[in-house]
Amino acid sequence: GMVHKEHPYQQLVWEQGDWCLGGDLEVLERIKWDDGLDQYRLTPNELRAEFKKRKADAVFAFQLRNPIHNGHALLMSDTRRRLCERGYSNPVLLLHPLGGFTKNDDVPLNVRIEQHHAVMKEGVLDPDSTVMAIFPSPMMYAGPTEVQWHAKARIAAGATYYIVGRDPAGMKHPGHGDDIYEHTHGRKVLTMAPGLGQLTIIPFVVAAYDKTRSQMAFYDASRHEDFLFISGSKMRALARDGEEPPPGFMAPSAWEIMSSFYKNKAKMQS
Repeated sequence: GMVHKEHPYQQLVWEQGDWCLGGDLEVLERIKWDDGLDQYRLTPNELRAEFKKRKADAVFAFQLRNPIHNGHALLMSDTRRRLCERGYSNPVLLLHPLGGFTKNDDVPLNVRIEQHHAVMKEGVLDPDSTVMAIFPSPMMYAGPTEVQWHAKARIAAGATYYIVGRDPAGMKHPGHGDDIYEHTHGRKVLTMAPGLGQLTIIPFVVAAYDKTRSQMAFYDASRHEDFLFISGSKMRALARDGEEPPPGFMAPSAWEIMSSFYKNKAKMQS
């Protein structure tokens, strides 16, 4: 663990003052945000009903807090292909963007939802085999401890497979800049944690921009010089600076949504 007042979630706690309340919570009515996105905040029972309606025989979940680029889409599409090869006839993707608190430099939820729709509209992800819903949890950036909650919550929603990324729920240390958590520990913890027996963990396969093919592809170490790695931070920096990513990195209309958001943000700050 760590204590640092510039850790985003710890900062949120510190800003609440000298007292914090805890205890059991009873929710008597459904919580509505009235932000135009409530139709995506599906309960676990509603998600299970939607999967049943679509006659899904496998559900694989993917959580993200960034806009979708074609590397993400490649991983999700390839997962579906592999599940079909295992004998499933209709695997359905639960696209489950995180909808609670995130860092100040993360892209806001409403922009991400619009961007995800654009990705599906362009056919980069198949809308017929994708259920998009908001996962309302905050991002606490608590690494392997938090990722257990992420996985177990998807079991409640009916997921049978869970794609876990590199350094899930991790971030750079706000003091010295190194990774807070060892990037493989989240995946390792999920293979040992109790209560996850009915969930199969699918490791995140690294995808990068293949300069020889002008598209995102799974990284091949034997051709290291052919690949360009574009991190989430680099992606946001390109959009902020009004620059274009290489062709094939993201669906064009989805990138336009990202770019417009940062252009408008720059105008408001000027």
